[in-house]
Order: sequence, then structure tokens, then C-alpha cells
Amino acid sequence: MVKVDALQVHLKTLSSGAAMSPLYIFSGDEPLLMMEAMDQLRIAAKKLGFTDREVMVQERGFDWSSLMNAGQTMSLFGDKRWVELRIPTGKPGRDGADALKQFAAQISEMPVGSDGPDTVICIVLPRLDGKTKTSAWFSALDEAGMAIQIDTLDRIHLPRWIAGRLQKQDQEVEVGPEGQRALEFIADQVEGNLIAAHQEILKLGLLYPTGKLSEEQIRSSILKVARYNVFELTEAMLAGDLPRLNRMLDGLKGEGEPLVLILWSVTEELRLLSKLKAASDAGEPIQQLMRANRIWGNKERLYPTAIRRVQPLKLRKAMQVAAGLDRQSKGLHAADLPADPWDGLRLLGNLLR
Repeated sequence: MVKVDALQVHLKTLSSGAAMSPLYIFSGDEPLLMMEAMDQLRIAAKKLGFTDREVMVQERGFDWSSLMNAGQTMSLFGDKRWVELRIPTGKPGRDGADALKQFAAQISEMPVGSDGPDTVICIVLPRLDGKTKTSAWFSALDEAGMAIQIDTLDRIHLPRWIAGRLQKQDQEVEVGPEGQRALEFIADQVEGNLIAAHQEILKLGLLYPTGKLSEEQIRSSILKVARYNVFELTEAMLAGDLPRLNRMLDGLKGEGEPLVLILWSVTEELRLLSKLKAASDAGEPIQQLMRANRIWGNKERLYPTAIRRVQPLKLRKAMQVAAGLDRQSKGLHAADLPADPWDGLRLLGNLLR
């Protein structure tokens, strides 16, 4: 499985005369980035004559033989074919898994002419967990074609992404601290909602001419369209990023996110942090601890610094606050805590700075 950078290299080879692969697999949970990556490949395919497009969606009762036939059936009009199979859940089931393995074998044995295949199959999946990536059906597809993983854009990389988008429409922020503040402002307003971020950046292109954008212009034009989730909240907590944590709490509260779910997620993270902190202080290697507890992604970067930063006394106090917030959420009294549990969560975040 390759990253999206490898797809860009592949697209350049196609424009230089290379043949397309008969099979592509896209996996990711960021709609904008998925859509753009697939659009790039579809445009390249169309230039190579793949003009007959068919889209299938795996739903209850899906006939998997239609996938098997797709690689063998010729277009009624003699055009090359582009066939998409969307598997929204990423779980094809037992019959689907068997069909996908058989299909991968069929692709591998399919004769390909000098100008490449006559049919290209594109399978679209959500972000896959580690177990699914090592499953027999996905491994077979990965070996038979080109599997591309579209990663979610981390908050830390969002300002640079925004700057790149502005550059594509011949705009840029001011040089120095003012420009960086402007990029951070946009990132705060659009975090977790890249489609809306894309629209806000396009809006700047409509409102202002090419060239430099002032911080004032940006602040007066960008709407707050950020969306947050509980998992990102725990990342902000581990990072000790109190301003971001407070923004997320405001957003989650405004969206009506259940407090019980947030408290459960935060408490589980605190328990794991306490466990790893104690083990690390006892001399166990942090990297080994993270592997044993299946910590990966952004948290693989955040846990080592959190373990070193948070003192045991504050961690114990945070656990006590979390227990008190749990009592509050059940309608019970909790001494020494704010009346509003959401404010208690801010207190908890302050302990982990």
C-alpha cells in the first residue's frame, strides 16, 4: 500500500506514455482528498481512452459476480472501460472476501496488451484498520493492483496545506508573523472540515485579487466551519494544547455531542496514560509500551512527550477530576468541581498542560 505521493509519481508516468494498472484501490476517510485523488486518476484515464464509466456500490444483497464480469465484459461502444466499486463499510463479508480474492487472481492472470488493459477497476474503501490491511482479501488486491492510502490531514500540517491551496490560485499570506497568524487563524476556523476549508479558500480567490492577502482581509472573510470529534479532543489533551482543547469543547458542546461519550473517551485515555507513565517510570521502553498497547497514528507521536511532561501528582489529580465529572454526568454531586461539567473538562485539560 502506497501513499498519495506515489500516485502523483504514477500519474506523471502515465502522461509520459506508461500503461495504466488494471486495478486501483483507494482507502481513506477524508472526502475532499479522496475525491481529488480519484479525479486526477480518472482524468488521466479519460485521456488514455477510458471513456465508458460504470459505478457499482456494495449494498445488502450485492451480486459479486457483477465485479467478476466487469473485468471481462467489453464496452457496447468499443471504448475502454472505467469501473468503480464502492464498499462504504470496508467490510465485504465472507462472500465478498472470497469474491475479491478470486477477482484479484483473475486480474493477475488477465492478458494485457502493449497499450495496457481495456478495463480499469477502481475499488473505493474507507480508512482501513490494521486487521483489515492484513486480511487475505485486501492483501490479494494490493498485490494485484495499486493500493493508495489517503491519509487524514493532521492539524499541525493544516497551515501549510492552506498556503499551498492559496498558491494554486496565485494568492499568499504576508511574510513573517502576520502571515503565520493568518494561516493559523484559517486552520482554527476550518479544522476537521476540509471540504468547507476548500470552499473558504476559493472564496478568498473570488473576494480579492491575486497577490498578498492581509491578516485583516482573511479575518474578515473566513467563516467558522470547523468540526471536531472526540478522538481529536483526546489528541489535544495529550498534546497539552489548552487553546485547541477549549475550542474543541466549545464546538462539541455547540454540536450537542453527548457529554457521557466525551467523558468515557477522556477517562480511557487518562487510564492508558497513567498505565504507560508508571511503566515508563519503572524503566520500560516507551516505544515497546506503545506497540504493546496498540498506539499508532498521531498518538504515537503525542504519547512520549505526554509521558515526559505530565507529573504523577497532576495525573492522579486528573483521574480524580474525571471520576468527579462522571458522577456529575449521572446527576450526583461532585465537590470542588465547576457546576458545569464542560468547565470541569477544561480544568482537567489544564492539569495535563
